[in-house]
Amino acid sequence: MRALLQRVSSGKVSVAGSVTAAIGRGLVILLGIAPGDGQEQAAFLVDKIIHLRIFSDDQGRMNLSLLDVGGSALLVSQFTLYADTRRGRRPSFTDAAAPDLARPLVEYFAGLLRSAGIPTGQGVFGADMLVEIQNDGPVTIWLEK
Repeated sequence: MRALLQRVSSGKVSVAGSVTAAIGRGLVILLGIAPGDGQEQAAFLVDKIIHLRIFSDDQGRMNLSLLDVGGSALLVSQFTLYADTRRGRRPSFTDAAAPDLARPLVEYFAGLLRSAGIPTGQGVFGADMLVEIQNDGPVTIWLEK
């Protein structure tokens, strides 16, 4: 499981011209699922994400977590995080999980965020989405489990 975190002052997802989710200060989480992933990987990454100290304190140092700042999360399923570009010019996505495995894990991941007290918006699984972010910093972190 891979997660690309972007610290944002705001973010939103639109599908077919309609906003499906929007957040203020927090994290946009692009989440990729691999065939062998399960609830254990999701729980590990959610715990890491909500406690990761990547928000600035009063002295401007990255010392606060998503929980500390009362931030939100915008979760977007992103199978392209498993793109294999080693050969040729067209990425292969064979390392990404099939939708029947990925969809329930994305929902489980979102549920874990909400259970931890993080207001969580979501993209629409499998849809062509427009993701808008106001990257803060910019701070972008790659996590893998």
